[in-house]
Amino acid sequence: MAHNKYSFAARHIGPSEKETNEMLKYIGVGSLDELIDQTVPEQIRLKNKLKTGLGLSEYEYLKHLKTVGQKNKVFRSYIGQGYYGTITPPVIQRNVLENPGWYTAYTPYQAEIAQGRLEGLLNFQTVVMDLTGMPIANASLLDEATAASEAMTMLHANRTKEKIAAKANVFLVADDVFPQTIDVVITRANPLGIEVKIVPQAEITFDANVFGVLLQYPNRYGSANDYAAFAEKAKAANVFIAVATDLLALALLKAPGEWGADVVVGNSQRFGVPMGYGGPHAAFFACKDEFKRLIPGRIIGVSVDSSGKPAL
Repeated sequence: MAHNKYSFAARHIGPSEKETNEMLKYIGVGSLDELIDQTVPEQIRLKNKLKTGLGLSEYEYLKHLKTVGQKNKVFRSYIGQGYYGTITPPVIQRNVLENPGWYTAYTPYQAEIAQGRLEGLLNFQTVVMDLTGMPIANASLLDEATAASEAMTMLHANRTKEKIAAKANVFLVADDVFPQTIDVVITRANPLGIEVKIVPQAEITFDANVFGVLLQYPNRYGSANDYAAFAEKAKAANVFIAVATDLLALALLKAPGEWGADVVVGNSQRFGVPMGYGGPHAAFFACKDEFKRLIPGRIIGVSVDSSGKPAL
């Protein structure tokens, strides 16, 4: 069947034999084989035909995939470090993650799907604020390590006049912070001229060069330390406190916002997201109101539309 060159089929199926010959003639070769001979080194080319076997129907292929998949062995992961096996209760899965009211629309570009998604993100922000004890939260970042590095750069940009005058550029990181987070923080700090120092939490002291500190709560060893006195010392030295934490743990532990944290970050894997061979998983970022103009990412807010109805 012939197709008009401007038709959908002509634009998506690929070049016809006539078009292929025209291109080969234009570049000065007689065939596709000659083109391959001139461009692909002989020593890396396969001499034999591919052993693809006979073709399969869709049904046969899906059945084959299921058979192969059953050979997988699922083992329990004991790595930890911020990623833990979870369950997602069906009532949460159906009424939150799969709630049609948050994603159903006649077509993807209609306003309903945007408002539904925004409502889901607003709920996410609200839960994060409640658990962290912070006044504002954004609608997620890439992962916990990235969120921690964003906290560092945001706090550096918001140093006090005294710290700027003293050229304070030291960011302390407790040595019990997750190693992948430490690595990303160091990488992000390097081109910005920020000096990252890894120090045992019990040995952290503050001088004029320090503008911020990162703590893990609970830490990489599972210990949930009481940082209230530590926070008071940091505040007295005009040092900001960033805390990487676990949302599920905060259902029981005292919220970082209650003992003095300026920024609270972490990942949302504990909300029931499968580990997926290590992530990344959507992060959260919550902070004090004074940082609302500097917070990375986006914040979903509530307003009203032209009819006076709530709009996100």
